[in-house]
Amino acid sequence: MDRRSFIRKAGASGVGAAAAAAALATPAIAQSNPKVTWRLASSFPKSLDTIYGGAEVFSKMLSEATDGNFQIQVFAAGELVPGLQAADATAAGTVEAAHTVAYYYWGKDPTWALGAAVPFSLNARGMNAWHYQGGGIDLFNEFLGAQGLFGLPGGNTGVQMGGWFRKEINSLADLKGLKMRIGGFAGKVIERLGVVPQQIAGGDIYPALEKGTIDAAEWVGPYDDEKLGFYKVAPYYYYPGWWEGGPTVHLLFNKAKYEELSPTYKSLVRTAAQAADANMLQKYDYVNPPAVRRLAAGGAKLRPFSQEIMAACFEKANEVYAEMEANNAPFKKIWESIKAFRKEHYLWAQVAEYNYDTFMMVQQRNGKL
Repeated sequence: MDRRSFIRKAGASGVGAAAAAAALATPAIAQSNPKVTWRLASSFPKSLDTIYGGAEVFSKMLSEATDGNFQIQVFAAGELVPGLQAADATAAGTVEAAHTVAYYYWGKDPTWALGAAVPFSLNARGMNAWHYQGGGIDLFNEFLGAQGLFGLPGGNTGVQMGGWFRKEINSLADLKGLKMRIGGFAGKVIERLGVVPQQIAGGDIYPALEKGTIDAAEWVGPYDDEKLGFYKVAPYYYYPGWWEGGPTVHLLFNKAKYEELSPTYKSLVRTAAQAADANMLQKYDYVNPPAVRRLAAGGAKLRPFSQEIMAACFEKANEVYAEMEANNAPFKKIWESIKAFRKEHYLWAQVAEYNYDTFMMVQQRNGKL
């Protein structure tokens, strides 16, 4: 065979081999990135762009990481199901996923609330540390699995505000008979001090405050509260929201649907969820400072809860926990894990960062920053 003929044949053989290899490789790639289309029900309206936006961040990251093969369409509260039924719809398979706060479902079992926030628990950094490093994700999924769900942290608002009040609250006596719109678990604690908890949807809070149907209402924090204009009818803005030191917003998935995913997709879901989790807290940390300035300029009167009130609420919360631990084994298991880490977290928090932050806050108050 002459040299030129050999080269031509070898080249043709090489091209053919490459084509064959590509043909063999394509199905493998397609199998690792199959087409998946899910629907996600959010518990939040689009107007709350930061907390609702967490699901959109998650969906966008998954789509980009899979060249558009894994698509999750996000629906705002009420578009497919009512906001407070997002987890139920996911467990039933009506949708494949939800973006919600687990304490919304505490009425079924108080254990739900532990994955999100309960009174005098951890702050946002503490909750994230417990979830990701302290076994919290696995512990909570032991509980969620029995509900037909799999969950991952998908956001955090940071410590929330204590709410809007039509009058000043200076002592425990001022709480007696106070009608307050406040979420479930916290309401169970604060009613022991004479408060009358009210369950009112977000859109109905302003008129209820304006008419005096309720005396106070808690919502989220400055950025979200500003949109609802509460300061016009209930000017006293109290802090902190001791019932939500660092509420985790969860991405919940239908357990069977999640288990159908490939290992690659499961890994990407976890990665995108953790990114969305971090992104939400970062955004709230950035948008809350100017929002609280605007609220104060608009007439909001910032007030701290007295130490008397804080201590009494702490005592009543511990009474509630003792009762729940005595009668609910799943609650007891998770709460004991949180309590053990809470002790360590606040030991370390008061050493370096507390002192650094306190010094810097003094400089801010003195106009040196």
